[in-house]
Amino acid sequence: MLTSSCCECVSAHACLDFPILLIVQLGLEITVTMTLQWTAVAFFLYAEIALNLILCIPFISASRWRSVFSWRIWNWLTPYWNKCFFTMIMVLIVLFLDAVREVHKYSGAEPMHDVKINPNLFDNVHMKLFRAQRNLYISGFSLFLWLIMRRTVTLLNQVAVTVENSAGLQAQTDSAVKAAKQHQDDNLKLKQALLNEEKAMSAKNQLLKLETEKLADQVKASEEAVRKSCAEVEAMKRQSKGLAQEYDRLLSEHHQLQNVKSGDKKDQ
Repeated sequence: MLTSSCCECVSAHACLDFPILLIVQLGLEITVTMTLQWTAVAFFLYAEIALNLILCIPFISASRWRSVFSWRIWNWLTPYWNKCFFTMIMVLIVLFLDAVREVHKYSGAEPMHDVKINPNLFDNVHMKLFRAQRNLYISGFSLFLWLIMRRTVTLLNQVAVTVENSAGLQAQTDSAVKAAKQHQDDNLKLKQALLNEEKAMSAKNQLLKLETEKLADQVKASEEAVRKSCAEVEAMKRQSKGLAQEYDRLLSEHHQLQNVKSGDKKDQ
């Protein structure tokens, strides 16, 4: 009775908006079971939604996902993953195109002239149209989320690799900064040591200069003493020479006196 009343109401108001017809047909569609393939696609869509939501959980880091993706089971499934991925893409594309075809098929002119002959024809057409649109959305979103999920996994791996590389680069940067700071400290210590050594050398040179000046003064004093000694020696030499001459003169006079005395004795 409800279906007949709905059919008569829709037939009498054929100029109503299409969304109202979809709402009317929604009650009819609830009692219609989906085919096996579309049921599988719907469950596949639900699984994709769940997996994408899990992959987008904020408190699970990309490094943790990378460790999960590094399990042995994924290494074992790697040779089959690309084949499975492209196979699912082809299947979903075929189902999507089939749903597009069904929507286009039941979106044509409404068979109003056959309503009196078959009162349920109008309802059946819109029910099939609603089913085709439902299948279109299911297959379209399944295809879209399948591509999104693969891209999400790829980006998580890339982010994890980037984080690891960033951590390595940060460690290298910290090590380089630490080494540069150590070298800077060593350079400061070396400069300080050189400065202290330069000060010590300057003080030592000053002491050597003072000692040199002192030694020069001593040398001058020694030279003056030597000069005085030489002058005294020369004076002593001249005095000795004079004494020798005086001694020779006295000796000669002594001999002469002796000769005179001896001559006198002979005369006596």
